[in-house]
Amino acid sequence: MKSYESEEMYLETILVLKEKMPSVHSVNIAEELNYSRPSVSRAVNLLQKKAYIEINKSGEISFTKEGLERATNIYERHQVVTELLSMIGADKELAEDNACRIEHVISEELFSVMKNFLKKRV
Repeated sequence: MKSYESEEMYLETILVLKEKMPSVHSVNIAEELNYSRPSVSRAVNLLQKKAYIEINKSGEISFTKEGLERATNIYERHQVVTELLSMIGADKELAEDNACRIEHVISEELFSVMKNFLKKRV
């Protein structure tokens, strides 16, 4: 896995957790991904160094403007790819698993085509 892929995965996970709970801490990410706390801590520190997230004194994670934009973009890719794969017959789990991989490598041009296709179908 390339480093940007894991970076994107962490950003997406934080975004999803923020929709589910009032505050997100590293332990929540570790539990969600079933990763060790030290691994998550390293990743979270890297995201903080890249100015995608901020961590307050109590350990609560929040997005910077750039981090939120990036996480939202990643999540949108995931949703669009998942929906399209489901439309062509993949069951939910298969669509989700493959969307996680596809969202990292798909070009902007092809993503736009997929997004426009789905818009026309609605």
